Amino acid sequence: MEKCLVQEKQVVIFDSGKFVVCLDMHITLEVVEAVAKLKQDLQPEKMRVVFRDLGFPDDVVKTNAVQILRQHGVQDVRSL
Repeated sequence: MEKCLVQEKQVVIFDSGKFVVCLDMHITLEVVEAVAKLKQDLQPEKMRVVFRDLGFPDDVVKTNAVQILRQHGVQDVRSL
């Protein structure tokens, strides 16, 4: 497990990038882009990303976040 700051939000990375969790509030698309970059940097075969559902300001940002991550090869995106 590794903790790091991504755009001033705490992100926890498990199993060399296979599982990434960000439960902070006020998730912006810039944060999502930075999390997506982790896929490129860490190069796991598959990556699962989990956000706090209430961390997104609205459904538009949440929907765009999923699309951004999919464009970067992250197919498994969840919000709790």
